[in-house]
Amino acid sequence: MDPTDTAPARPLAVVTGASSGIGYELAGQFARNGFDLLVAAEDEEIAPAARALRKLGARVEELRVDLADYDGVERLYGAATAAGRPVEAVAINAGIGVGGDFARETDLRAELRLIDLNVTSAVHLAKRMSRDMAGRGRGRILFTSSVAATMPGPFQAVYSASKAFLLSFAEAIREELKGTGVTVTALMPGPTETEFFERAGMQDTRIGAGPKDDPAEVARAGFEALMAGKDHVVAGSVKNKLMAGAAKVAPEAAKAAAHRRLSEPGSGT
Repeated sequence: MDPTDTAPARPLAVVTGASSGIGYELAGQFARNGFDLLVAAEDEEIAPAARALRKLGARVEELRVDLADYDGVERLYGAATAAGRPVEAVAINAGIGVGGDFARETDLRAELRLIDLNVTSAVHLAKRMSRDMAGRGRGRILFTSSVAATMPGPFQAVYSASKAFLLSFAEAIREELKGTGVTVTALMPGPTETEFFERAGMQDTRIGAGPKDDPAEVARAGFEALMAGKDHVVAGSVKNKLMAGAAKVAPEAAKAAAHRRLSEPGSGT
């Protein structure tokens, strides 16, 4: 018998994109801080990730599901609410990237799938969770946005736009939810040591080949900001914070040109 079967009930957190990277580390933060978990991802690695998380003392349910699909989000929401336990926190973290020249190189289907996962599924899941939380008068919602949200992203055009959407969306619904007991936080990491750049086809870029932050440290900053009720946190290196600060005053054209030097194919070789 799992020793956690006889443990007192703990608050429940839902984490998407939890099979690796920032999502896995966010789940670990919740587990270490007294939460049980429902973790979701589309790949088979969600099962070993869940097994590892159980070793931290949490009850962990895993769900392999494609959140880029409407029915996938509904499946996750159904799993989260099936036992009648309130979801105290949700980390909407699942996301993908696509790198390359938008007009002449990248695949339209890949970019539409990016929008389905990064944007549409985030709105869908937030709709379901925020309504329940507001009705109960408590809850915490974390969106994984990015420092990329603060600037145009040449050669990551759709990805950067998706992260800008998430930042704006998080700040907007946070304001709407004032006084309800529900807080909304945007996590804004910079380049992080995950599989993101490989999957996005950006290994030969300056940003893909350059130094990256530890996903565990990024997740810790995100979790702490969420629990403190902050509106956003720029996680990782001092460089990320300087970049986000400079983005508030720099012209859009200048920011786009600076990003191009980091993300243009071949810039890292």
